[in-house]
Amino acid sequence: ITVLGKECEVPEGNILLRAFQYLAPETVPYGRFCWNEECQYCRVHFDQGEGTPERQGLACKLVVKDGMRITDANVEVKYCLRTLRE
Repeated sequence: ITVLGKECEVPEGNILLRAFQYLAPETVPYGRFCWNEECQYCRVHFDQGEGTPERQGLACKLVVKDGMRITDANVEVKYCLRTLRE
């Protein structure tokens, strides 16, 4: 998948928030995420690949799919994934 412009490999079959935890194990577990759709802190903008429409969703509910691109995210997600951009 592509997360905020960076190509990443994550385990398939997981929810997106769990994939974020795989990518940034030192920060995502300490984020202010509720993991059950109530807080809305894990909202992301995404598409399923080139030429597909951009949509919004919650990382705690979206299942990772090959070719998925996360184009934008809530400030909490960006903060927790800051090490990806270094």
